[in-house]
Order: sequence, then C-alpha cells, then structure tokens
Amino acid sequence: MNTEEVRAILTICLLASYADGDKHDREREQIRQVAQGLAEDQRINLPGLYQEVLMRRVQLADVLPKLSSSQARQLAYEMAVCVCEADGRTSEPEQAFLARLREALGQAPTAFDAQADTLAAAPLGTASVMAATGGDAPHPAALDAPSGTAAQRRPGALSAAEMDSKILNASILNGAIELLPENLSTLAIIPLQMRLVYQIGQSHGYELDRGHIKDLLATLGVGLTSQYLEQAGRKLLGGLLGKVGGGLLGGLGRQAVSSGMSFASTYALGHVAHQYYAGGRALNTQMLRDAYQHVMADGRQMQDRYLPQMQEMSRGLNTARILQMVRGG
Repeated sequence: MNTEEVRAILTICLLASYADGDKHDREREQIRQVAQGLAEDQRINLPGLYQEVLMRRVQLADVLPKLSSSQARQLAYEMAVCVCEADGRTSEPEQAFLARLREALGQAPTAFDAQADTLAAAPLGTASVMAATGGDAPHPAALDAPSGTAAQRRPGALSAAEMDSKILNASILNGAIELLPENLSTLAIIPLQMRLVYQIGQSHGYELDRGHIKDLLATLGVGLTSQYLEQAGRKLLGGLLGKVGGGLLGGLGRQAVSSGMSFASTYALGHVAHQYYAGGRALNTQMLRDAYQHVMADGRQMQDRYLPQMQEMSRGLNTARILQMVRGG
C-alpha cells in the first residue's frame, strides 16, 4: 500500500475510535499518546492527523477515495471493526458508523465481524488453553488454570512460583500473538489480558467482573482502544499488518521488541494485579501507576530473552486456534 492509503486507514481508525461520542478524557489522552508515539514514522504526521479527527475537520467522505486497492479497503474496514470492539461489544453509534463504512467501501458482511464480536464478548473464566496452543508453551504450568496445584493446599491461592509461571506464560503467549499479522490476532491480546487479571483476582478470593477489570486497566494507563491502535498501527506502518505467508516472523519479532507492547504490558499487568489483590486492594492510584511503569521497564528488558520462545510459539498459532483459546475451548 502507498502512503496515502496508509494515512487513510489510520484516519478511519481514529474516526472509529470516536464513533461512540462518549470517550472519557483519559481515553482521549491515551489515544493522543499513541499518535505521538507513532510519530517516528516521518511519512505521516499522526499528531496532526489526530487533531484533525478530534476537531472534526476530516470525515469519512474525505478519506475513502484514497483507498484505491481492494486490499486497503478490506484492511481499513477490519481495523475499524477491531477499534470499535476493543473495549467490548460495539455500541449503537459504533454499529451505525461501521454500517456506513461497510456500505461506502462496498464490503459485504463477512465472518470477520462475528469473530471480532466473539473476541470482545469472550468469557473471563475458562478452562486451560494449553491444548489450544498445542501444549508446547515454554512454561507449561497451568497457563489458564485458576488455582493449579495450590488449590489442594489452600483453596483459591497460587504459590509464588506458580503465579510467576502463570504470568510469564501469559506474557509469552501474548507476545507470540503479537507476531502474527492478522487483525483478529492483534485484537485477541486484550481479552486474554483481561482474563489473566480475572484469574489473578480469583486466586486471591476476588470474583471480578468486566467493568472492574476495565477500571483497573484504565487506572494503570492501559487503554483498550489505544492499545489496539498502537499495536495495529505499528504493524500497519511497518507494512506487516494483513500480510500472510512465511518469512515474516523475523521482521515482526524485531518490531515487537522495539514497540515494547504485548509481552511487557502483559507481564506488568499480571505482576501489578497480583500485588494489588494479594495486598487487599490497598494500593492507591499513584502507587499502582508507579508499580506498572516500573514492571513494564523490567518486561521490556526481558523481551529479548524470551523472543525465541515467542517466535516458536507463534509458528503453531493461527486465527482459528486463537479464537478457540479466547472462547476457552
């Protein structure tokens, strides 16, 4: 795709992120930070593009003619769907936006919409997903089991070693998923992170709902919409999103390490959630944010060490397997 098509797709994604008209100031700031963070690509002035969308100086009709190829039109629609689904099922305004976009792009409804909806509505509590990953995770100790062997010693609790292994497993899995070029794979990281928080809370005796987990992530500065935008945006700018076939893992692996996203964010989220619930939810907002940033730095330093395992795991993953994992099948 050419620069104009990439710019048009990013514009559509930003328009989709504000389609519901109900973005909290905190979410707006996170999206702005994503635009700033992606500004290293000199071909596109993303901070300026963000301001155009925020001030409503650009509309769908302005950018749709820039999508000259069928690949670009399909990718634009799929990314818009994922942006709307990232923080849960789409609202009525988001559904209306996607309907207008689909009609304007000449995109007939496909299985993609239903699959994205499945990811957004994935259950928090499920059985182990080890079978879905082929059982070849580098640390195979109860990746998704809520209590493990510790349940026999003290119901609902994991030992420190089991908790560390659980968090590391989830981090490697999400790092492996980030290496894949499909939109649905990028979207799947979010429900898997939410499930990790749910299971950590459960191991400490807390039954969490989706709203509580979203609030915790927002407190830590982990925006669901902005996280998808950053992950997918980096792949798109690198010419990697939407490609299929072999020969991609090396480049995607380098991209994943440089972006410092899925492995590090999952690692930090897991350890801070463990600290928070183990301590009876006594940490205040600033303490939580400070702890998250500190552990994020540790996670980024660890990425190189575990990149070979992420790459190896990614070779056994595809969209069907990821959907199976997220559904808990």
